Amino acid sequence: MTRILVEKKEPFRLDERDMLLEIRENLNIPGITGVRIFKGYDFDGITDIEKAAQAVFSEAGQDILYNGEPDPAGAACVFALSAAIDQYDQREDFAAQLLQIMEPHSKIKVMAFEIFAIYGDISKNDIEKIKKYYINPLELREIPLSTIKPRVYSKPDDVETIRGFSSADFDTLQSLAKKYEIAMALDNLKLSSEYFAKENRDPTITEMKVLDTYWSDHCRHSTFMTVIDNVMVEENKYTAGLTRAVKQFEQAKEYVYGDESRPLCLMDIATMEMKRLKKSGDLDDLEKSDEVNACSIEVSVPVDGKQTDMIVMFKNETHNHPTEMEPFGGASTCLGGAIRDPLSGRAHVFGAIRVTGSADPREPVEETLTGKLPQRKITKTAADGYSSYGNGIGLALGHLMEVYDSGFKAKRMECGAVVAAAEKADILRGKPLAGDIVVLVGGETGRDG
Repeated sequence: MTRILVEKKEPFRLDERDMLLEIRENLNIPGITGVRIFKGYDFDGITDIEKAAQAVFSEAGQDILYNGEPDPAGAACVFALSAAIDQYDQREDFAAQLLQIMEPHSKIKVMAFEIFAIYGDISKNDIEKIKKYYINPLELREIPLSTIKPRVYSKPDDVETIRGFSSADFDTLQSLAKKYEIAMALDNLKLSSEYFAKENRDPTITEMKVLDTYWSDHCRHSTFMTVIDNVMVEENKYTAGLTRAVKQFEQAKEYVYGDESRPLCLMDIATMEMKRLKKSGDLDDLEKSDEVNACSIEVSVPVDGKQTDMIVMFKNETHNHPTEMEPFGGASTCLGGAIRDPLSGRAHVFGAIRVTGSADPREPVEETLTGKLPQRKITKTAADGYSSYGNGIGLALGHLMEVYDSGFKAKRMECGAVVAAAEKADILRGKPLAGDIVVLVGGETGRDG
C-alpha cells in the first residue's frame, strides 16, 4: 500500500481553526495552542502514483502533499481516525472511483483516514476529553498510525434462529434482547413473541432485526403514535382559537373514522385535515398513484405563453433519531430521503426547506445527557451533513430555521422538505407485472443504504 497525506496550506486551514476554537471555548481547554489535520490515503493498484497524488488526492493551489509521514514535532497528542468498519466513507468511495477512471483495468483499493496533531500544554484527561468529543463510535474508530489494512468482510454464518423466543417469559426476553442487541420495548418484544408462538416457531435473527428496525421510532414514528389521554387548553389570549381548533379536529376525526373510541395521537393531529379533505372530495387536484411516496398535485401553469399541465410534488422527511446518533449522515439522508421520492417519480427537485430543533448548543459539554452527543456537536455536524447533500446536487435551500429550546434536549427535531415538478406528459405511471425485469441502479452506501 502507498500512503499519501494531504495538509491544507496556511490560508485554507479553516477546519483547524474551527477545531482549535472548539477545544478552547467549548471543551474549556485553554492550554491548546494549535491543531494540524492531515487527510490520509493508503491505496494500491495504481501505477502512476504521481498523477494520482496531483489529480485525485490534492489541489495544487491549496494543499501540501506528503509521501509518507509528516513530522508533527512537539505535538502533545497525535491520533488517527477512520470510518467504522461497516460505515460508508464518501471520501474513500469517491477517491476509489476517480482512480478507477484513471486506470480502468486496475484493481483499486483505497483506505481513507484523518490524522490529528494537537499542540499545547494539555493533560491526559484533556486528550481523552478531546477524543470523546470528536469520536462518535457509531461513525468513527481510532486506528494505529501504521498502514491501515483494507476492510475485510468475512462470509456470514448461516442465519441463526433465536431458540426459545416464542415461549419466553419477560425475564428471558430481556436476556435475549441484550444478547442480540434488540432495541424495541419489552412489551413490543412480548407481542412479537406471542405472534411467533401462533406461528408455532421461533424467529430467525434476521426476522427480529427487521422487526426491530421497522418498530423503531425512526421508521414507525412511535413517539407520534403515543396515546394522548386528555387535552386541556390553558386560559390565555389564544384560548378561544385553540378551543375552536380542538373542536374542529374532533369533528374531522368523527367524519373520517366515525369511531369515537379511536385514541388520540400526534400523528392523527398532523394528518386528519388532509384525510378529511380527501374523503370529502375537496382534494380534486390530487394525483392518484400507486408508486410515488410524495404528495403530488396536478396544476396548469403558463409555459412560454401556453398553458401546460404539470405535476408538482411535495415531500418531507424526519430524521430526528438518526441525526442524534449520526449527525452528519442523519441530516444528510434527511434531505436525501426527501429528494429520492419525487426524483423516482420523474420530477425535477428544485427547492428545499430545513426546520430543526436543538437545545442550547452553547451549553457546557458536562451537561450532556448520558448516552447522547453534545448539543453543539449534533447541531454543527448536522448542518454540515444537510448542506453536503444539498450542495452535492445543486439544490437551492429556500427556507432554513433552527429552533433552540430545552424541550429538544431529550429529542432533537430534524425535518427536511422539498418541492419538485415535471410536465405531466413526460411522466408515465405503470405497475410492475409478473416477469418484469428489475434493474437496481445506484452506488453502494454501506449499512445505512
